[in-house]
Amino acid sequence: MPGLLLGDEAPDFEADTTQGRIRFHDFLGDSWGILFSHPRDFTPVCTTELGRAAQLAPEFSKRNVKMIALSIDSVQDHLSWCKDVNAYNGEQPAETLPFPIIADKNRELAVKLGMLDPDELDKDGMPLTARVVFIFGPDKKLKLSILYPATTGRNFDEILRVLDSLQLTAYKKVATPVDWKPGDSVMVVPTLPDEEAKKLFPKGVFTKELPSGKKYLRYTPQPE
Repeated sequence: MPGLLLGDEAPDFEADTTQGRIRFHDFLGDSWGILFSHPRDFTPVCTTELGRAAQLAPEFSKRNVKMIALSIDSVQDHLSWCKDVNAYNGEQPAETLPFPIIADKNRELAVKLGMLDPDELDKDGMPLTARVVFIFGPDKKLKLSILYPATTGRNFDEILRVLDSLQLTAYKKVATPVDWKPGDSVMVVPTLPDEEAKKLFPKGVFTKELPSGKKYLRYTPQPE
């Protein structure tokens, strides 16, 4: 099945959305972008996910991230579904969310991007869209891909965490260790010589001693 691999450029597709017709690269502009797909409108897990995404929209905006969703129903269905999502969030049942939802009724885009889940079928026996998360950088290239089955809802706090890591490590010569959160110490990338690391990280580089004697666990406070 076709799909996107890390480093691939996002296809510059055109699509109808709840906010009008878009061309994807124009929509992204110079921003980071997140595209997240949903199996179907008016389904329970998807509704909770869209509700959480809407609540976190200001957080994505602070990180210069354009949000866009995809589901395999029509624009009209999406608009009606938005009312339910807003009501789920305890707000007025408006037809708008802080981000557009792509209408992919014929599954053309889902097939092109490798989003279909062969184990989850609709009443006509057609595969539904899996819960895919694609994060694109300002260069339009895929920086992260997460694939969830239709039965498992996403953790949008974790998506924000990995966004923070991606944006930090895109511009600084560091990596983020297990369970890292913004403000925690980070790791100096192995390819950076010690002398250069000392110059780049004036707050200090701290090496953990290991039985192997190899000095590869190098930590530094998160750079600004």
